[in-house]
Amino acid sequence: MSTQKEQLAAWIDAHFDEQVGVLQQVLRVPTDTPPGNNAPHADMVAELVKAYGWQAEKHAVPSAEVRDYGMESITNLIVRRPYQPGGPTVALNAHGDVVPPGDNWTYPPYGGVIDNGYIYGRAAAVSKCDFATYIFAVRALEALGVPLKGGLELHFTYDEEFGGLLGPGWLLQQKLTKPDFVIAAGFSYNIVTAHNACLQLEITVHGKSGHGAMPETGHDALQAATKILNAIYGQLPELKKVKSEVPGIDSPTMLVGRIDGGTNTNVVPGKVVMKMDRRMIPEEDPVVVEAQVRALIEDAVRGEPGIRIEIKRLLLSHALRPLPGGEKLVANLQRNAKTVIGEDIPAQGTPLYADARLYGEQGIPAVLYGAGPRTVPESNAKKADERLLLEDLRKATKVVAMTLFDFLAA
Repeated sequence: MSTQKEQLAAWIDAHFDEQVGVLQQVLRVPTDTPPGNNAPHADMVAELVKAYGWQAEKHAVPSAEVRDYGMESITNLIVRRPYQPGGPTVALNAHGDVVPPGDNWTYPPYGGVIDNGYIYGRAAAVSKCDFATYIFAVRALEALGVPLKGGLELHFTYDEEFGGLLGPGWLLQQKLTKPDFVIAAGFSYNIVTAHNACLQLEITVHGKSGHGAMPETGHDALQAATKILNAIYGQLPELKKVKSEVPGIDSPTMLVGRIDGGTNTNVVPGKVVMKMDRRMIPEEDPVVVEAQVRALIEDAVRGEPGIRIEIKRLLLSHALRPLPGGEKLVANLQRNAKTVIGEDIPAQGTPLYADARLYGEQGIPAVLYGAGPRTVPESNAKKADERLLLEDLRKATKVVAMTLFDFLAA
C-alpha cells in the first residue's frame, strides 16, 4: 500500500467513531415509502454536510408529480466537489427511501442501536449506510491535501423503492448532472456490474357483486382472478429453463405480491386487484416480455362471462449492463479491496434491480459497491433487525476512498 493510501486508511480509522455517529443520525429520521415523505430526511442530510463546509443543492421534485407517483415528498441532493480541470467526474449515489419496517423487530427500527459490533435499523445495510461510506470516503480524500483533478458528486436520492424515476432518473432528465463514472450503493465483498430488469403490473379484475346465497346472480371476480393466478404460476417451470449467461444471475422470476378484493364474506366478489412482479434477466427484451405477460393474463380469462380486466403498468425498469469504462472502476475497486479486505472480491450480476441502471441508460458506466455483508440475507435487508457489521463500513469506506484517489489524484 502506498504511503498516501495508508494515510487515507489512517484518517478513516481516526474518524470512525464520528462516521458511526453520522450513520446513526441518518438512520434515525424515518423515510418509510410508502407513504414516502422523504424531504425531511434530505433537509437533515443537507444540514449535516454543512459542518464539513459543503453545500448540498436541494432539488425538490414538484409536489403534483410526486403525488401522482404515489409518494408525498422528494428532495434529491447533489453535493458537488469540483477540483482542478482535466480529470473525470465521479458520482457516488445512495438512496434514502426505505420500505416500512414491518413487525418482529428486536431493536428499534429507527434507533441506530449498536450491539456486539453491529448497527441495527431500517436501511442500516440498504442503503443509508452508504451515505456515511461516501461522505467519509470523500472527506478522507480531501483531508489528504494532495492535488486532485476532475470532481466528485454525492447524489443522495429518494426514489429507489418505487423505481428511481424521481430519484437519479429525475436528476438526469433535468440535466442537473452527467458524471463520467458512478459508484452506487452496494456491499463490501462483491462488485455488482449487472442486474435484472423488472416489470410490475397491476391487474384489476372486474366482475359483478351478488348475494352469497345466490352466487349465480353475480360474476365472481375472484374466481376469474384464480385463473390468472394459475396461468402466472403455471409459467414458472418454463421460466426456470431460461438461464442468464451473467455470473450471479440465474433465471427470470414471476410472482403476485399482493391481492385485494371483495366486500364481505357473504358477497360474491365484484372486484379483485392483484399486483405482480416479473424479473427479467439482462438477455431478455422488456418490450417482448411485457407483451407476453399481458397476453398470458388476457388469455386466462378470455370468454369468461361478465368479466372485464384492466392491466396497468406500475414499473418497467431496464437491466444494468456493463458499459465501456466500467472495467476501470471494477479493476480499481478489486485492487483496493484486495489490499483492505485481504481477499479477491468478485464482479458479477445480481437478480435484484436498483436505480443505478438509470445512469447506465444514459451511457454512464455504473457499478454497485458500498458497505454490507457477503449476501443480502445476512443483512436482513427489508426484514426485521436489518443490520450492518461496523467493520464492513470501515473497510468499504477505505476501499472507496482509495479508488477515488486512483481516479482523481493529480
